[in-house]
Amino acid sequence: MVVTGPSRSGKSRWAEHLAAGSGRPVLYVATGPERAGDASWQQRLERHRRRRPSSWQTLEAGGELAAALRALAEQPRQGESPVLLIDALGTWLAHHIALEAEAWRQCESELLEALQALALPVVLVCEETGWGVVPPTAIGGLFRDRLGRLERCLVAVSRQAWLVVQGRALDLLALGLPVPDDA
Repeated sequence: MVVTGPSRSGKSRWAEHLAAGSGRPVLYVATGPERAGDASWQQRLERHRRRRPSSWQTLEAGGELAAALRALAEQPRQGESPVLLIDALGTWLAHHIALEAEAWRQCESELLEALQALALPVVLVCEETGWGVVPPTAIGGLFRDRLGRLERCLVAVSRQAWLVVQGRALDLLALGLPVPDDA
């Protein structure tokens, strides 16, 4: 399941709501760096931590999300399998933004394969970019393009896709039609 939306839209809260409502234990998979010297980032992390119930486990995957997912797929399960709440794809991508095109395609492919190999339900939070002006830097454009393509790939294999805008969650698979490929 993919939950996407712009900054401050409520996408993480909606994803947390979906995970909590699953009736399963929740494993929160964080992809963001710690950034110890960034007070604003620390406040954001703390807000997310305070919202999570104490019963949820946390896995700090950072930029190694595909490896963390492969390790989870190989672990024997005892008790009820958890739902994974991965927050967020954009911060994971930022770890790999400097990769050349071929290395990026490999990284992207490894993540998609690791997600599809999981026998666990996944709620994946993705940041929406590109809704405004064209980024003024090449790296900003690269981030926007890579994230947009990756989100299309993920939604194509997802059972649910949500767009959260202005605090409202919209079921994209129920409301929308797939855009034809440009092939």
